Amino acid sequence: MRVPGVPARSPHSATDTDASTRQRVASSILEHGPSTAAELADRLGLTAAAIRRHLDVLMGRGSVESREQRIYGSRGRGRPAKVFLLTDTGRSEFYSAYDDLAIKALTYLSDAAGPDAVTSFAQSRVADAEVRYRETLDRADSSVTPAQALASALSDDGYVASTRPAAAGEQLCQHHCPVAHVAEQFPQLCEAETDVFSRLLGVRVQRLATIAHGDGVCTTHIPHVPNAPLLNIETPPQERP
Repeated sequence: MRVPGVPARSPHSATDTDASTRQRVASSILEHGPSTAAELADRLGLTAAAIRRHLDVLMGRGSVESREQRIYGSRGRGRPAKVFLLTDTGRSEFYSAYDDLAIKALTYLSDAAGPDAVTSFAQSRVADAEVRYRETLDRADSSVTPAQALASALSDDGYVASTRPAAAGEQLCQHHCPVAHVAEQFPQLCEAETDVFSRLLGVRVQRLATIAHGDGVCTTHIPHVPNAPLLNIETPPQERP
């Protein structure tokens, strides 16, 4: 029975709110990478119980999966916390590229003109971006590192990038890749992008993980020493399947 003076609630309002919140949860995982329920609750201002309820729905849909959080070094008592990450299904909801068409086109190009033609295409695809990113790095304030300036430029292009300190350098993390499904079959796209990073930053960077290969985040190690030898670096636990 409706209470006088209280506006009637739309039957769809609760459902719409839940769907919106689940979208925020998925977006937070996309932006920040694999996350615990506590981290998601803190970011979104929700209770851990509410976060877990939405995660259960997303997992039931196959949009999110969980795994144990790896702990390096000494570990306290109790079971390690679970981290939640987007699956290919969940990540595909954010893609805007026409993956099937791109894969068919590149397959035809490779068959007709050879693998080198795909490499040339990959290099031409990032050429314009390299020019724009170079301008961004040249204009960057001295208070930010070149890697941070590059991350900002990548984020403007939809890659949701960030940096963090790492052994003998920094790590550039791209939490979203619009062409991940295409790059899975044509790694030349990732290789061309990595070459651009090396040229822009003036060091030999090392790709540690890629979304195209099933990792949660595309991660690139950027050494502080120009032309430093490649390091045998363990892939961060949040990014390795």
